[in-house]
Amino acid sequence: MLTRNTSLLYTTIASPIGELLLLGDGRALHGLYMQGGRKPSAIAPSWRPARDAFGEEIEQLHEYFAAGRTSFEVPLAMRGTPFQLRVWRALQEIGYGETISYGELARRIGQPSAARAVGMANGCNPIGIIVPCHRVIGANGTLTGYGGGIERKRLLLDLEAGAREPQLALAGVQ
Repeated sequence: MLTRNTSLLYTTIASPIGELLLLGDGRALHGLYMQGGRKPSAIAPSWRPARDAFGEEIEQLHEYFAAGRTSFEVPLAMRGTPFQLRVWRALQEIGYGETISYGELARRIGQPSAARAVGMANGCNPIGIIVPCHRVIGANGTLTGYGGGIERKRLLLDLEAGAREPQLALAGVQ
C-alpha cells in the first residue's frame, strides 16, 4: 500500500470513465485510480508530475478504451498482504469480457470459503482496469462493490462485451 511519503511519479489522463491517476516509479506502475469514483486518491506532496514516464501505460489504456486491446503488458509493482497479492494475481487471469463471482475467485485461489475476504482484497486493488477487479460480480450476477462506482463497472463490462458506443457517452457520471 502506498503511503504519503512514498516518492512516486504521477500523471492524470482523461478517459471515457473520467479522470485516471497513474502512479509509478519510472520502471513499474504502482497505482491506477479513478478520480471520480468513491475512492479518489489525493496527490501526495512528495509525488512528482511526470507524464512522459507513463507513455506505454497511456497508450495501452487508450487502446483498451478504443476496444483495440484485451490485455495489458506493463510492469506492475503491487504491495499488499500475501493474500491480497494472490487475489490480485488471480484477477489478472480473468479473461477480457469474462465475469466471475467472488466465490469463484475464492475457489480459484484455493480458499473456497473466503469469498468475503476476496471481496475485501478486491476492494483494495491499487491498479484498477489493468488488474481487472471490475470483472468480479455477485453470485447472483449483480454488480456489486466497485471503488469507481457501479456505473463505471457497468461501463467497463459493457465496453468489454462490445456494447461501448451508447454506454460510454455516459462517462461523465460521478
